Amino acid sequence: MRISTVTMFEQGLSSMNRQQSDFMQVGQQIASGRKVVNPSDDPQAASRAVGVSQSQAVNEQYADARVSARNSLSQEESVLNSVSDAITSAKTLLIQASNDTLSDADRESVASELNGIYETLIGQANSTDGNGRYLFGGYQESDPPFVSSNGQIEYVGDDQVKEQQIDASRKMPSGDSGEDVFNSVPNGAGYVARADDGNTGDVTFKGPNRVDATAAGYGESYDVEFYEDAGEMRVQVLDEAGDPVSLNAGGDTNLAYDSLQGGEVPLSFAGMEMTFKGDAPGDGDSFQVRPAEAGNTSLFKSMEDAITALGSENQTPAEAASLRNTLSSVSRELDNSLDNVLTVRASVGARINELDVVDAVGNNRALSYENNMSELVDLDYAEAISEYSLAQVGLQASQKAFADINSMSLFDQI
Repeated sequence: MRISTVTMFEQGLSSMNRQQSDFMQVGQQIASGRKVVNPSDDPQAASRAVGVSQSQAVNEQYADARVSARNSLSQEESVLNSVSDAITSAKTLLIQASNDTLSDADRESVASELNGIYETLIGQANSTDGNGRYLFGGYQESDPPFVSSNGQIEYVGDDQVKEQQIDASRKMPSGDSGEDVFNSVPNGAGYVARADDGNTGDVTFKGPNRVDATAAGYGESYDVEFYEDAGEMRVQVLDEAGDPVSLNAGGDTNLAYDSLQGGEVPLSFAGMEMTFKGDAPGDGDSFQVRPAEAGNTSLFKSMEDAITALGSENQTPAEAASLRNTLSSVSRELDNSLDNVLTVRASVGARINELDVVDAVGNNRALSYENNMSELVDLDYAEAISEYSLAQVGLQASQKAFADINSMSLFDQI
Protein backbone atom coordinates (compact mmCIF):
# COMPACT_ATOMS: atom_id res chain seq x y z
CA MET A 1 0.00 0.00 0.00
CA ARG A 2 1.42 3.34 -1.00
CA ILE A 3 1.13 6.31 1.29
CA SER A 4 1.39 9.50 -0.61
CA THR A 5 3.02 12.63 0.65
CA VAL A 6 -0.37 14.38 0.66
CA THR A 7 -1.83 11.68 2.90
CA MET A 8 0.98 12.05 5.40
CA PHE A 9 0.54 15.79 5.47
CA GLU A 10 -3.23 15.47 6.01
CA GLN A 11 -2.87 12.87 8.79
CA GLY A 12 -0.22 14.91 10.53
CA LEU A 13 -2.26 18.09 10.26
CA SER A 14 -5.40 16.31 11.54
CA SER A 15 -3.49 14.98 14.52
CA MET A 16 -2.11 18.41 15.38
CA ASN A 17 -5.55 20.02 15.08
CA ARG A 18 -7.05 17.44 17.39
CA GLN A 19 -4.29 17.90 19.92
CA GLN A 20 -4.61 21.69 19.59
CA SER A 21 -8.39 21.48 20.20
CA ASP A 22 -7.94 19.37 23.33
CA PHE A 23 -5.25 21.73 24.57
CA MET A 24 -7.38 24.83 24.00
CA GLN A 25 -10.46 23.26 25.60
CA VAL A 26 -8.58 22.52 28.80
CA GLY A 27 -7.13 26.03 28.67
CA GLN A 28 -10.64 27.51 28.43
CA GLN A 29 -11.75 25.44 31.40
CA ILE A 30 -8.83 26.68 33.50
CA ALA A 31 -9.37 30.29 32.41
CA SER A 32 -13.13 30.22 33.20
CA GLY A 33 -12.96 27.96 36.24
CA ARG A 34 -15.75 25.84 34.79
CA LYS A 35 -15.63 22.36 33.42
CA VAL A 36 -18.75 22.97 31.30
CA VAL A 37 -17.81 25.91 29.12
CA ASN A 38 -20.18 25.00 26.29
CA PRO A 39 -23.37 22.89 26.55
CA SER A 40 -21.76 20.37 24.23
CA ASP A 41 -19.10 19.67 26.86
CA ASP A 42 -21.69 17.88 29.05
CA PRO A 43 -25.28 18.28 27.80
CA GLN A 44 -26.85 16.64 30.87
CA ALA A 45 -24.89 18.77 33.36
CA ALA A 46 -25.58 21.90 31.30
CA SER A 47 -29.32 21.21 31.30
CA ARG A 48 -29.40 20.64 35.05
CA ALA A 49 -27.32 23.77 35.59
CA VAL A 50 -29.93 25.86 33.77
CA GLY A 51 -32.60 24.62 36.18
CA VAL A 52 -30.43 25.33 39.22
CA SER A 53 -29.61 28.79 37.87
CA GLN A 54 -33.31 29.59 37.50
CA SER A 55 -33.94 28.44 41.07
CA GLN A 56 -31.10 30.67 42.25
CA ALA A 57 -32.62 33.66 40.46
CA VAL A 58 -36.04 33.06 42.06
CA ASN A 59 -34.44 32.69 45.48
CA GLU A 60 -32.61 35.99 45.00
CA GLN A 61 -35.90 37.69 44.08
CA TYR A 62 -37.45 36.43 47.31
CA ALA A 63 -34.42 37.74 49.21
CA ASP A 64 -34.85 41.18 47.61
CA ALA A 65 -38.55 41.14 48.52
CA ARG A 66 -37.65 40.37 52.14
CA VAL A 67 -35.24 43.30 52.21
CA SER A 68 -37.99 45.59 50.92
CA ALA A 69 -40.53 44.23 53.42
CA ARG A 70 -38.06 44.58 56.30
CA ASN A 71 -37.35 48.20 55.40
CA SER A 72 -41.06 49.05 55.31
CA LEU A 73 -41.82 47.23 58.56
CA SER A 74 -38.84 48.80 60.33
CA GLN A 75 -40.03 52.26 59.32
CA GLU A 76 -43.55 51.46 60.50
CA GLU A 77 -42.24 50.13 63.82
CA SER A 78 -40.33 53.36 64.38
CA VAL A 79 -43.44 55.46 63.66
CA LEU A 80 -45.63 53.31 65.93
CA ASN A 81 -43.11 53.75 68.73
CA SER A 82 -43.44 57.52 68.37
CA VAL A 83 -47.25 57.25 68.26
CA SER A 84 -47.38 55.21 71.48
CA ASP A 85 -45.14 57.77 73.19
CA ALA A 86 -47.45 60.58 72.02
CA ILE A 87 -50.56 58.82 73.33
CA THR A 88 -48.87 58.23 76.68
CA SER A 89 -47.99 61.93 76.88
CA ALA A 90 -51.60 62.84 76.06
CA LYS A 91 -52.89 60.59 78.84
CA THR A 92 -50.52 62.24 81.30
CA LEU A 93 -51.90 65.64 80.32
CA LEU A 94 -55.49 64.41 80.74
CA ILE A 95 -54.72 63.25 84.26
CA GLN A 96 -53.23 66.66 84.96
CA ALA A 97 -56.28 68.40 83.47
CA SER A 98 -58.66 66.35 85.65
CA ASN A 99 -57.38 68.16 88.75
CA ASP A 100 -60.24 70.30 90.06
CA THR A 101 -57.80 72.95 91.35
CA LEU A 102 -56.84 74.00 87.80
CA SER A 103 -58.25 77.24 86.46
CA ASP A 104 -59.68 77.69 82.99
CA ALA A 105 -56.40 79.33 81.96
CA ASP A 106 -54.47 76.29 83.22
CA ARG A 107 -56.72 73.98 81.23
CA GLU A 108 -56.28 76.10 78.13
CA SER A 109 -52.53 75.67 78.55
CA VAL A 110 -53.01 71.89 78.76
CA ALA A 111 -55.24 72.07 75.68
CA SER A 112 -52.44 73.86 73.83
CA GLU A 113 -50.01 71.06 74.72
CA LEU A 114 -52.57 68.48 73.67
CA ASN A 115 -53.00 70.28 70.38
CA GLY A 116 -49.26 69.98 69.76
CA ILE A 117 -49.46 66.22 70.38
CA TYR A 118 -52.52 66.08 68.12
CA GLU A 119 -50.58 67.71 65.26
CA THR A 120 -47.69 65.36 65.89
CA LEU A 121 -50.00 62.35 65.61
CA ILE A 122 -51.37 63.63 62.31
CA GLY A 123 -47.82 63.98 61.01
CA GLN A 124 -46.96 60.45 62.13
CA ALA A 125 -50.14 59.07 60.53
CA ASN A 126 -49.09 60.71 57.24
CA SER A 127 -45.49 59.49 57.43
CA THR A 128 -43.72 58.53 54.20
CA ASP A 129 -40.87 56.20 53.38
CA GLY A 130 -37.68 57.28 51.67
CA ASN A 131 -39.40 57.25 48.27
CA GLY A 132 -42.31 59.51 49.20
CA ARG A 133 -44.85 56.69 49.60
CA TYR A 134 -47.25 57.01 52.52
CA LEU A 135 -46.84 54.20 55.05
CA PHE A 136 -50.46 53.95 56.21
CA GLY A 137 -52.34 54.56 52.96
CA GLY A 138 -52.55 50.94 51.81
CA TYR A 139 -52.45 50.79 48.01
CA GLN A 140 -53.24 54.52 47.82
CA GLU A 141 -49.69 55.42 48.70
CA SER A 142 -49.32 58.58 46.62
CA ASP A 143 -51.71 60.80 48.68
CA PRO A 144 -51.92 61.52 52.42
CA PRO A 145 -54.23 58.94 54.03
CA PHE A 146 -55.49 61.34 56.73
CA VAL A 147 -57.01 64.67 55.74
CA SER A 148 -58.96 67.36 57.55
CA SER A 149 -62.65 67.55 56.67
CA ASN A 150 -65.06 69.93 58.44
CA GLY A 151 -62.60 70.34 61.28
CA GLN A 152 -62.12 66.60 61.79
CA ILE A 153 -59.47 64.17 60.61
CA GLU A 154 -60.77 61.47 58.29
CA TYR A 155 -59.11 58.45 56.77
CA VAL A 156 -59.23 58.45 52.95
CA GLY A 157 -56.67 55.73 52.31
CA ASP A 158 -57.17 52.12 51.27
CA ASP A 159 -58.33 49.48 53.76
CA GLN A 160 -56.19 46.89 51.97
CA VAL A 161 -52.46 46.59 52.65
CA LYS A 162 -49.58 45.81 50.33
CA GLU A 163 -48.07 42.34 50.49
CA GLN A 164 -44.68 41.00 49.53
CA GLN A 165 -44.07 37.48 48.22
CA ILE A 166 -41.20 36.71 50.60
CA ASP A 167 -41.08 32.99 49.81
CA ALA A 168 -42.69 30.46 47.51
CA SER A 169 -45.61 29.84 49.87
CA ARG A 170 -45.67 33.03 51.98
CA LYS A 171 -47.11 36.45 51.27
CA MET A 172 -46.43 38.93 54.04
CA PRO A 173 -48.16 42.28 54.63
CA SER A 174 -45.41 44.90 54.42
CA GLY A 175 -47.46 47.47 56.32
CA ASP A 176 -50.79 48.25 57.98
CA SER A 177 -53.64 50.52 56.95
CA GLY A 178 -54.24 53.73 58.84
CA GLU A 179 -57.76 52.48 59.59
CA ASP A 180 -56.33 49.52 61.53
CA VAL A 181 -53.78 51.64 63.40
CA PHE A 182 -55.55 54.92 64.22
CA ASN A 183 -59.28 54.12 63.89
CA SER A 184 -59.56 50.75 65.59
CA VAL A 185 -59.52 49.14 69.03
CA PRO A 186 -58.17 45.71 70.02
CA ASN A 187 -60.44 42.73 70.54
CA GLY A 188 -61.85 42.56 74.04
CA ALA A 189 -61.51 46.30 74.62
CA GLY A 190 -64.69 46.31 76.71
CA TYR A 191 -67.08 49.24 76.97
CA VAL A 192 -66.78 53.01 76.69
CA ALA A 193 -69.38 55.43 78.07
CA ARG A 194 -70.07 58.98 76.93
CA ALA A 195 -72.32 61.64 78.36
CA ASP A 196 -74.91 63.12 76.03
CA ASP A 197 -73.97 66.58 74.77
CA GLY A 198 -77.31 67.95 75.88
CA ASN A 199 -77.03 66.97 79.56
CA THR A 200 -78.00 69.77 81.94
CA GLY A 201 -77.25 68.13 85.31
CA ASP A 202 -74.09 67.72 87.35
CA VAL A 203 -73.91 63.92 87.31
CA THR A 204 -70.54 62.39 86.44
CA PHE A 205 -69.66 58.75 85.91
CA LYS A 206 -66.82 56.28 86.21
CA GLY A 207 -66.47 53.05 84.25
CA PRO A 208 -68.00 50.98 82.91
CA ASN A 209 -66.04 48.09 84.35
CA ARG A 210 -66.53 44.49 83.33
CA VAL A 211 -67.84 42.22 86.05
CA ASP A 212 -69.06 39.16 84.14
CA ALA A 213 -68.49 38.89 80.40
CA THR A 214 -70.72 35.80 80.29
CA ALA A 215 -73.77 37.64 81.64
CA ALA A 216 -76.85 37.91 79.47
CA GLY A 217 -76.77 41.04 77.35
CA TYR A 218 -73.04 41.65 77.69
CA GLY A 219 -71.71 43.01 74.41
CA GLU A 220 -74.83 44.99 73.53
CA SER A 221 -75.34 48.75 73.63
CA TYR A 222 -77.17 50.54 76.45
CA ASP A 223 -78.40 54.00 77.43
CA VAL A 224 -78.47 55.17 81.05
CA GLU A 225 -81.27 57.71 81.43
CA PHE A 226 -82.36 60.03 84.21
CA TYR A 227 -85.96 61.15 84.26
CA GLU A 228 -88.38 62.86 86.64
CA ASP A 229 -91.48 60.99 87.75
CA ALA A 230 -93.98 62.61 90.11
CA GLY A 231 -91.36 65.07 91.34
CA GLU A 232 -88.82 62.28 91.95
CA MET A 233 -85.63 61.79 89.89
CA ARG A 234 -85.22 58.20 88.76
CA VAL A 235 -82.62 56.31 86.69
CA GLN A 236 -83.07 53.43 84.24
CA VAL A 237 -81.01 51.56 81.65
CA LEU A 238 -82.45 50.85 78.21
CA ASP A 239 -81.21 48.15 75.85
CA GLU A 240 -80.90 48.46 72.07
CA ALA A 241 -84.65 47.86 71.65
CA GLY A 242 -85.46 50.63 74.15
CA ASP A 243 -86.61 48.21 76.87
CA PRO A 244 -85.52 48.68 80.51
CA VAL A 245 -83.08 46.12 81.90
CA SER A 246 -82.69 44.72 85.41
CA LEU A 247 -80.49 46.81 87.72
CA ASN A 248 -78.21 45.83 90.61
CA ALA A 249 -79.27 42.17 90.41
CA GLY A 250 -82.50 43.02 92.20
CA GLY A 251 -84.91 42.77 89.33
CA ASP A 252 -85.85 46.46 89.44
CA THR A 253 -85.80 48.23 86.10
CA ASN A 254 -85.52 51.72 87.58
CA LEU A 255 -84.33 53.25 90.83
CA ALA A 256 -85.08 56.47 92.68
CA TYR A 257 -81.91 58.50 92.33
CA ASP A 258 -82.76 60.69 95.35
CA SER A 259 -82.28 57.73 97.64
CA LEU A 260 -78.84 57.07 96.15
CA GLN A 261 -77.33 60.48 96.85
CA GLY A 262 -74.40 60.94 99.17
CA GLY A 263 -71.41 59.56 97.32
CA GLU A 264 -70.44 57.40 94.36
CA VAL A 265 -73.33 55.10 93.62
CA PRO A 266 -72.79 51.78 91.81
CA LEU A 267 -75.18 50.78 89.08
CA SER A 268 -74.72 47.25 87.72
CA PHE A 269 -76.38 45.72 84.67
CA ALA A 270 -75.61 43.24 81.88
CA GLY A 271 -72.36 42.05 83.46
CA MET A 272 -70.85 45.50 84.01
CA GLU A 273 -70.78 48.16 86.65
CA MET A 274 -70.73 51.96 86.59
CA THR A 275 -70.68 54.54 89.35
CA PHE A 276 -72.49 57.87 89.24
CA LYS A 277 -72.02 60.95 91.35
CA GLY A 278 -73.93 64.21 91.46
CA ASP A 279 -76.72 65.91 93.38
CA ALA A 280 -78.78 67.35 90.56
CA PRO A 281 -79.20 65.26 87.42
CA GLY A 282 -81.23 66.93 84.70
CA ASP A 283 -84.49 65.51 83.51
CA GLY A 284 -83.63 63.62 80.32
CA ASP A 285 -79.88 63.44 80.96
CA SER A 286 -78.43 60.30 79.40
CA PHE A 287 -75.19 58.38 79.03
CA GLN A 288 -74.40 56.09 76.11
CA VAL A 289 -72.69 52.82 77.02
CA ARG A 290 -71.28 51.15 73.93
CA PRO A 291 -68.87 48.32 73.18
CA ALA A 292 -65.54 49.97 72.40
CA GLU A 293 -65.62 48.87 68.77
CA ALA A 294 -69.15 50.29 68.32
CA GLY A 295 -68.37 53.70 69.81
CA ASN A 296 -65.73 56.22 68.89
CA THR A 297 -62.62 54.37 67.71
CA SER A 298 -60.80 57.31 66.14
CA LEU A 299 -57.71 58.43 68.01
CA PHE A 300 -57.99 61.85 66.40
CA LYS A 301 -61.66 62.28 67.39
CA SER A 302 -60.75 61.52 70.99
CA MET A 303 -58.00 64.12 70.93
CA GLU A 304 -60.32 66.68 69.30
CA ASP A 305 -62.96 66.12 71.99
CA ALA A 306 -60.43 66.58 74.79
CA ILE A 307 -58.99 69.76 73.26
CA THR A 308 -62.46 71.22 72.74
CA ALA A 309 -63.56 70.37 76.29
CA LEU A 310 -60.44 71.85 77.88
CA GLY A 311 -60.82 75.02 75.87
CA SER A 312 -64.43 75.54 77.02
CA GLU A 313 -65.58 77.53 80.05
CA ASN A 314 -65.94 75.62 83.28
CA GLN A 315 -68.18 77.91 85.34
CA THR A 316 -71.40 76.04 86.14
CA PRO A 317 -71.80 72.60 87.77
CA ALA A 318 -73.15 71.25 84.47
CA GLU A 319 -70.09 72.55 82.57
CA ALA A 320 -67.76 71.08 85.17
CA ALA A 321 -69.58 67.73 84.96
CA SER A 322 -69.39 67.81 81.15
CA LEU A 323 -65.65 68.39 81.30
CA ARG A 324 -65.06 65.54 83.75
CA ASN A 325 -67.25 63.17 81.76
CA THR A 326 -65.48 64.04 78.50
CA LEU A 327 -62.05 63.55 80.05
CA SER A 328 -63.18 60.22 81.51
CA SER A 329 -64.44 59.02 78.13
CA VAL A 330 -61.37 60.25 76.24
CA SER A 331 -59.05 58.67 78.80
CA ARG A 332 -60.71 55.28 78.26
CA GLU A 333 -60.60 55.76 74.47
CA LEU A 334 -56.90 56.68 74.60
CA ASP A 335 -56.24 53.52 76.62
CA ASN A 336 -57.91 51.50 73.89
CA SER A 337 -56.04 53.37 71.15
CA LEU A 338 -52.73 52.78 72.92
CA ASP A 339 -53.50 49.08 73.34
CA ASN A 340 -54.37 48.90 69.65
CA VAL A 341 -51.15 50.64 68.57
CA LEU A 342 -49.13 48.32 70.79
CA THR A 343 -50.97 45.32 69.32
CA VAL A 344 -50.16 46.44 65.78
CA ARG A 345 -46.57 47.13 66.81
CA ALA A 346 -46.31 43.61 68.26
CA SER A 347 -47.61 42.28 64.94
CA VAL A 348 -44.95 44.27 63.08
CA GLY A 349 -42.26 42.86 65.37
CA ALA A 350 -43.53 39.32 64.80
CA ARG A 351 -43.35 39.85 61.03
CA ILE A 352 -39.79 41.15 61.27
CA ASN A 353 -38.85 38.08 63.32
CA GLU A 354 -40.48 35.87 60.70
CA LEU A 355 -38.41 37.58 58.02
CA ASP A 356 -35.27 36.63 59.95
CA VAL A 357 -36.40 33.00 60.02
CA VAL A 358 -37.28 32.97 56.31
CA ASP A 359 -33.96 34.68 55.57
CA ALA A 360 -32.10 31.86 57.30
CA VAL A 361 -34.04 29.30 55.28
CA GLY A 362 -33.38 31.26 52.07
CA ASN A 363 -29.65 31.48 52.83
CA ASN A 364 -29.48 27.73 53.41
CA ARG A 365 -31.33 27.17 50.15
CA ALA A 366 -28.94 29.50 48.32
CA LEU A 367 -25.96 27.58 49.74
CA SER A 368 -27.50 24.31 48.57
CA TYR A 369 -28.01 25.73 45.07
CA GLU A 370 -24.41 26.93 44.99
CA ASN A 371 -23.17 23.48 45.97
CA ASN A 372 -25.31 21.84 43.29
CA MET A 373 -24.08 24.30 40.68
CA SER A 374 -20.48 23.75 41.74
CA GLU A 375 -20.82 20.00 41.38
CA LEU A 376 -22.32 20.43 37.91
CA VAL A 377 -20.08 23.03 36.28
CA ASP A 378 -17.17 24.00 38.53
CA LEU A 379 -13.69 22.82 37.59
CA ASP A 380 -11.37 20.50 39.51
CA TYR A 381 -8.17 22.49 39.05
CA ALA A 382 -5.79 19.68 40.01
CA GLU A 383 -7.33 17.38 37.41
CA ALA A 384 -7.55 20.15 34.82
CA ILE A 385 -3.92 21.21 35.23
CA SER A 386 -2.84 17.59 34.86
CA GLU A 387 -4.90 17.29 31.65
CA TYR A 388 -3.52 20.64 30.47
CA SER A 389 0.07 19.41 30.88
CA LEU A 390 -0.72 16.12 29.17
CA ALA A 391 -2.43 17.88 26.26
CA GLN A 392 0.55 20.21 25.93
CA VAL A 393 2.95 17.27 25.77
CA GLY A 394 0.71 15.51 23.24
CA LEU A 395 0.56 18.64 21.06
CA GLN A 396 4.30 19.12 21.18
CA ALA A 397 4.90 15.45 20.31
CA SER A 398 2.47 15.68 17.41
CA GLN A 399 4.19 18.79 16.11
CA LYS A 400 7.66 17.16 16.45
CA ALA A 401 6.51 13.97 14.71
CA PHE A 402 4.92 15.99 11.89
CA ALA A 403 8.09 17.97 11.40
CA ASP A 404 10.35 14.89 11.46
CA ILE A 405 8.20 12.89 9.03
CA ASN A 406 7.86 15.73 6.59
CA SER A 407 11.60 16.22 6.50
CA MET A 408 12.21 12.61 5.31
CA SER A 409 12.93 12.29 1.51
CA LEU A 410 14.54 9.70 -0.83
CA PHE A 411 16.67 12.45 -2.16
CA ASP A 412 18.51 12.42 1.18
CA GLN A 413 19.83 8.92 0.33
CA ILE A 414 21.31 9.80 -3.08
